[in-house]
Amino acid sequence: MTHLIETRTPARSKRPFFLRRGPMESIATVLIGLGFLMLFQPFLLVLYTYSLVTLLAGTVMFIIVSKFPE
Repeated sequence: MTHLIETRTPARSKRPFFLRRGPMESIATVLIGLGFLMLFQPFLLVLYTYSLVTLLAGTVMFIIVSKFPE
């Protein structure tokens, strides 16, 4: 006698994209990397000017997003 095991497919997350932890952590990491690249490039002063703001925005975003549920 065989028993059929009913497996449920996981339902899609009903959370919008900007409230999901995985994609937002990736975006925050990209912002941090972009801030470092802007900080260490020698060509444009305007990129250097906004590098710290970009770096801090990415860091704060990562800290906030890391508190989101999986």
